[in-house]
Amino acid sequence: MLPVVAIVGRPNVGKSTLFNRLVGERWAIVDDRPGITRDRLYREIEWLNRRLVVVDTGGIEPYPADEIGKNVRAQAELAIDEADVVLFVVDGQTGPLADDVDVAEKLRRSGKPIVLAVNKIDHPKHLERRYDFYALGLGEPYGISAAHGTGIGELMDAVLAALPPAPEGAPREEEGLRIAIVGRPNVGKSSLLNALAGEERAIVSPVPGTTRDAVDTVVERAGERFVLVDTAGIRRRGRIYERAEKYSVLRAELAMRRADVVFVVLDATVGVVEQDKHIAGAAERAGRGLLLVVNKWDLVDKDDKTYDRFVKTVREELDFVAYAPVEIVSARTGQRVGRLFDLARQVAENHALRLPTSRLNDVLQEAIALTPPPSRGGAPLRIKYATQVGTKPPTIALFVNDPERLHFSYARYLENRFREAFPLTGTPLRFVIKPSDPARARSERS
Repeated sequence: MLPVVAIVGRPNVGKSTLFNRLVGERWAIVDDRPGITRDRLYREIEWLNRRLVVVDTGGIEPYPADEIGKNVRAQAELAIDEADVVLFVVDGQTGPLADDVDVAEKLRRSGKPIVLAVNKIDHPKHLERRYDFYALGLGEPYGISAAHGTGIGELMDAVLAALPPAPEGAPREEEGLRIAIVGRPNVGKSSLLNALAGEERAIVSPVPGTTRDAVDTVVERAGERFVLVDTAGIRRRGRIYERAEKYSVLRAELAMRRADVVFVVLDATVGVVEQDKHIAGAAERAGRGLLLVVNKWDLVDKDDKTYDRFVKTVREELDFVAYAPVEIVSARTGQRVGRLFDLARQVAENHALRLPTSRLNDVLQEAIALTPPPSRGGAPLRIKYATQVGTKPPTIALFVNDPERLHFSYARYLENRFREAFPLTGTPLRFVIKPSDPARARSERS
């Protein structure tokens, strides 16, 4: 296991800015208002040839005013518990505040090594402000500017010195199969992540919009690693009001593009709504493996036909992703949640499938013989051969006499024949149409 460094502090001291600085990209949402970070964010970094995991956390408030604030504090406390070193961030512009004193006392009780970062020292003449923080009794304060990158090297040297020694010859771990969990707000994405992870890793709240960042959680199951990415609920464009929420939607879309498999989570108590179709369409356009996960099944009144009827309805409403498996679960009770790992693995294998060229062309010729391509503009379409030119998703090049004569309906027919012949459940299938003789195709059209 890699060592873990948890970045903690009261709200709005620059923890997410420091996290982004260490990661080397804008991963955590940064805003000048407190309370933007809520869940724990994990990213692996390398510093002076030492690999470690840094964790961004929400601001610790001694006396949270609401349930979400209490959950944020609990998430930060969990991060402290699992950390090898705690990186305590304070605000050099305000000086030590009472809340800093309270956090410092909590950290002392944890017994963990603590490195104190005095942030927002944006000019060398302000460096002396760090001395005020000796009053916290946590040792030397390191003056930094997370926004400008000054003082980061000295700070990280102190972090590395506080870490336990690196094990000799430790093998590099593969990241694992990436699963992005997406859907509308309040369909139970975070509850599903917690059920899959077997712990309270993401904040679960009935308030829509609780999750704002895309959160990575590594889970090992039967010796196999999965990276679960919980994302913010995706609303319709016209309903995205806050800047932070706009960033969250973009982050969810980025998480889909980086994933191997996307779980589109639907709410069984509501059924399929228009926004579910937009989200499934976004996952399809991203070219990822796709699984439709219907959550909250425990809240549905059922008879012996309800399950089949519900699956049929989902397939009818989302017929443009008919290749995606439908799994009905309850994150709250754990019903059928364990099956999602096996389904994700199968979908990922299909997503990376290599199709034998000879068999591909056998299927193509059988399809043409059964239903010849229709003529358009008086000249017949002739499909010469096919070959696979890519994976993730599988992409097939069709070489034809004239690409303009291939109607989308016949391409859909060929897709269905290929799906019958090959294990392509859960993955999009792409076609690239190429002229077998470009000069002749131009001549025939003229």
